[in-house]
Amino acid sequence: MTKVTMTVNGKSVSAETEGRTLLSAYLREGLGLTGTHIGCDTSQCGACVVHVDGVAVKSCSVFAQDVAGATVTTIEGMANADGSLGVVQQAFQDHHGLQCGFCTPGMVMSSAALLAQNPKPTEAEVRHALEGNICRCTGYHNIVKAVLAASGQDAIAAE
Repeated sequence: MTKVTMTVNGKSVSAETEGRTLLSAYLREGLGLTGTHIGCDTSQCGACVVHVDGVAVKSCSVFAQDVAGATVTTIEGMANADGSLGVVQQAFQDHHGLQCGFCTPGMVMSSAALLAQNPKPTEAEVRHALEGNICRCTGYHNIVKAVLAASGQDAIAAE
C-alpha cells in the first residue's frame, strides 16, 4: 500500500492505495467522491472523465499513483462556491441535456474542458469533443444545445 496525495477540488487529500488502483476507484472508494461514474472500465464510455491539471482524462485509464501531486477536479468541484450549479451544469439542466444522468458527470467534465480550450465552439466542434462520451438516453441533441448555451451562444443553432 502506498499513500497517494493530490489536490482534489481545491483540497489536499491523501489515501492509502495499491499501485494498481485506478484514479476512478481512488476517487470513489478512497475519497468518497461518487460523482465520477464507472461505466465500462475500458476507457470507452467517458462516464469517468475528470480534469487532471486542467486536462480531461478518463479516470478509469490512469493509475492513482501516476497523478500523485496533481490537481484533480471532479464533478463535485464544478459547482459554484455557494453550492449552486456551475455554468455548464446549469446549462445541462436548462436545456434538458440529461435523462438518466449516468453519463452526465463525464459529459459535463468533457464539455467544461472543451469550453476552457475553445470558449465559442461550433456545433461540429462540440460533437467532435464529445465523441469519447457515450449517452444511451438523450440522442446528444440537447447535450450539444447545453454546451452551446454554456458558451454564451444561442442554443437554437444546434437545432
